[in-house]
This record gives sequence, structure tokens and C-alpha cells, in this order.
Amino acid sequence: MNRTVANVGPRGRSGPVRTRDAIPTTGGRVPGTRDRRDRKGKDEKKAFKALNMQRSLATIGYSVRTSLKEKMQQIESFDQFDLLAVVNNAVADEVLKGMVDIKPTPVQRLAIPALLGQDMSGKKPRRKDVLVETETESTPPRKEFLLAAETGSGKTLAYLLPAINAVKKAEEADEAVRKYNVRLKEEKRRRGDAPVSTWIENFEPHPNMARPRVIVLVPTAELVDQVVSVAKAISHIAKFKVRGISANFDPLRIRRNLYSPLGVDIIVATPHLLSSIANTDPYILSRVTYLVIDEADSLLDRSFVPETTNILDRATPTVQQLVLCSATIPRRLDTFLADRFPNIMRITTPNLHAIPRRVQLGVIDVSKDPYRNNKLLACADAIWSIGRDSARHEQVDNKDEVDVKRIMVFVNERETTQEVADYLVTKGIDAVALHRDTSEQRKSEMLASFTSSEPMRVPKDQVEAGGASASPVRRRRLPNTKVIVATDLASRGIDTLAVRNVVLFDVPHTSIDFIHRLGRAGRMGRRGKGIVLVGKGDRRDVVKEVKESMFMGQALV
Repeated sequence: MNRTVANVGPRGRSGPVRTRDAIPTTGGRVPGTRDRRDRKGKDEKKAFKALNMQRSLATIGYSVRTSLKEKMQQIESFDQFDLLAVVNNAVADEVLKGMVDIKPTPVQRLAIPALLGQDMSGKKPRRKDVLVETETESTPPRKEFLLAAETGSGKTLAYLLPAINAVKKAEEADEAVRKYNVRLKEEKRRRGDAPVSTWIENFEPHPNMARPRVIVLVPTAELVDQVVSVAKAISHIAKFKVRGISANFDPLRIRRNLYSPLGVDIIVATPHLLSSIANTDPYILSRVTYLVIDEADSLLDRSFVPETTNILDRATPTVQQLVLCSATIPRRLDTFLADRFPNIMRITTPNLHAIPRRVQLGVIDVSKDPYRNNKLLACADAIWSIGRDSARHEQVDNKDEVDVKRIMVFVNERETTQEVADYLVTKGIDAVALHRDTSEQRKSEMLASFTSSEPMRVPKDQVEAGGASASPVRRRRLPNTKVIVATDLASRGIDTLAVRNVVLFDVPHTSIDFIHRLGRAGRMGRRGKGIVLVGKGDRRDVVKEVKESMFMGQALV
């Protein structure tokens, strides 16, 4: 279009215009033009290569995040939710007991009204907002929700409160349960002070025996215990029965939990165990109206999806509300939902896929002195630095004591966990490897100390002396640290309130792993710090980009 001379001369060097055929040596292009494009393409390709791991997450638009922030500002108290009074009282008096200025977290402000069917806008809902798959006269509409929020944001309470609310409403409307409760009350009065456990086996079974109304699926036995603990705290006032099923329980206890004559309202279980039970006794899932799939990105992955879908398919005829929860939305989960649940309502928080800015990330270059690619030495040195700095600079009420730092170390392979833990023990650090071969007692003790917010303290003089003993046989110890070495098994959902420091022994494979591992620190508004050990063969470009994204408060997408 910019030519000023007609292109009509003979093809070759002698014409007034040098045509494409007249340009030798550059393959028919203007010299330098394609070269610049090639270099630019290579640079973009290189940048894309570094961002490959970040592309594995489904994106959430900026406009959506902004509108969600505006929506959250409308709710300031749990009293604004349409919860039954007894459920609301249980939250204030049991779950959040002792806390001042109680306010729902962002995910609770968004999710609880939606799961309750409560319209906070005051507008009449449009037809496209109604979530119905196939509605007939005999089948009530099933509501489907994806609840996606960053780690440590209070998702457990966000899905438990509407589920418990539904249990209490169903109990009020169930004639058989009401009549049973009257007969049970009369039997208690007739037997006087005799404990219920001594005669309940000979009494008539509860209508809900082995027929729970709510099923909560989680990936690990530790998460079963955690969710059951939260639900039981609420049950002290709200009065319902919740039981757990996991590999930590022996068969007799599992049977007692399921087939208790007093019935069961909520079952929290791992998919493999519950699926095998349902295969032999399908009646267990015949009355489920509320199904929660927690850590959905794991439970709908290859290792869990056969059992999870088996439970989902068996419970589908009666399920009225399906809730999927996750801290991340991987591409594969996004595709699965679009295919299986095209009408699902997605509830996401503004900070989804972003590591909180209150969590800092430090980098240790293991390839340099003094480590010389010895990650084990670098890991032990980082933990000793955390312990010593805590003893020197952090003050507690008793000046003669220091806080015990609870630290999580994450590796990529299960086989590495024991190797790292054993090395740390030789360096005087109280460490345990969290894997299937760890003794249940040792695992339970360490997890209990990591999930409790209660402070742990040791005498300051022990730390200042490096835990040295008068005996030359004993090695130096770091008494003010406790360490768990684990894979992603421990980065999914476990509420590690006491953890402020996380060490990434291996650079995570994906940004999903970055989010979950660093999410173990800085939970529920607390500050935290992550340290990543970068060795000779690790992706330094990825670590750099993740650190920049964290500094800017951006999502890792």
C-alpha cells in the first residue's frame, strides 16, 4: 500500500522495484525483519515456558474479582445469615468462643448465603440464576456449587453451617424422627439414671441408623479428624450426630459409627473407604440429601475419581445440594465441571489463586557456598536460623521462655520424606516424616501440636546453649523447633494454625503445589514465611516469577 512505483518491470535486479524474488540471501524477506520477529517469538516462547506451570489453573477475571469485593462488603456479621438460631448460637458459643469482633471471612460471606438460598441483594432472581439440571414433578431441583477460596480462609465452616442447618430443618419436618425422640425420652425417664449405652442396643433403632443425610468427602484421614472436630463443636449446642470414617479406625469402630442405634446425621469419610462400604451396603447412601466434596481438585483427580464418582452416582437420586470445595481450580477440574455439571454455580473469592501478601518468600541458592548443592545441609541450616532468631528477637510474657516454632518441610517425592527427617534428627532437630509408614501415635502427636493454636514454650537458656548437654556423647539440639516433613498429602486442607514457617525442600512442579504448600503458613490472617531451596537443576525462572507475583499480590495464573 505504500508503493510509489508500479511493480511492472522485469523480474530481477534491474527493475525499478526490488520484488520478493529479487532479494537474495534472505529467503525472500526484507533483511532483518523476520530475524527480529524470530527473536521476539523465541523470547515469548521462553517466557511462556516459564509460565507453563501457571497455565494449569483456570483464570478468574479482574472484573469478577472486583464485583466480588463489593458484594462482600454487605455482610458484617453471622447474624445476617438465614441460619437457625440454635446453629448461630453454636458458632458464637463453641466454634468462635473467646474471639472478639467476630466477622465472617470472605468465603463465608459469599458462600453461606448462596448455599442457604438467601438473596443478599434484595433483587428478584432472574431465570438464568436458578440452578436446575432436570426438573420434573417428582424430582426436586438439585443445586450445585463450586466453592473456591484460598487456603486458610474458613471453607470448612462455610460449607458445614448450611449443611447442619439443612439437617436441623429436615429433622423438624421428619415425623418418624419426632416420634422416635418422644419414645426415647419416655424410655430414659422409665429407666431412671441408667446410662443410655447400657440399654440402647435393645431399644428400637433410630430412623437414621446407617442412613446419614449429609456426606462430606475428604482425601486424608487427618482431614476426617479435623472436619469431625469442627462439626462436633457445633453439635454440643445444635444437637446432631456426626461420625468419621477413615483408615485410622478399626473395623469395629467404623461399624459402630455407621450402625449406631442412636442414628447418624453427618458422615465425614475418605472416598476409598466409603465407596467400598457402599458397594456392599448401598442402603447407606439412600437418604443423602447434602453431599460435599472437599479438596475437589484432589478427589476428582485420577487417584480418587473412580471412588468419588461411584459415591456421587449412588447418591444422585436423593441429593438436593452438591457442594464442591477447592483452594485451586486446575484445568482438568474446570473441564470436568463443564462436562459433568454445566449449570454449576461458581463461588470464588477475590484472592483465589493468589498467595496472601502477608506470606513472604525467601530463596536460598543451594548451588553456592557453603552448601555446594547439599540441600539437606541448607534445610537444616534454615531451620536452625529460624530457631535462633526466634529465641533472640521474639518476646513472650515470661522472659525466661521462648516459643516453639512449628515448621513444615515439603518434598516432591514420598521416598524423600524419611531421608530428610532422619538427617534433621541427626542435626538436633525434632523432626518426623509424615507418610503411611509413620506410626499413628507419633503422627497424631505431631499433627496435634501443628493444628493447635495454643503456644508451646521451652526455657530460653536451653536454646541459647544450643541445647548442649554436659555429656559429650549427646549432640547439640534445637529444642524450640518442631518439624514435619511431608509431600502434598499434608498441604491439602489441614488447618495448620500454628505454622508460621514453611521450607520448600524441592521446587514444586506446578503453581497449584506452590499455593497449597505456602498456604500452610499465614492462615486466618496470620503472617508467615516460606523458604524455597533452589538447586542446580531447579527452575529459577519459575521461582522468580512466583516471588514477583506474591510481592504484587497477583494470582498465579
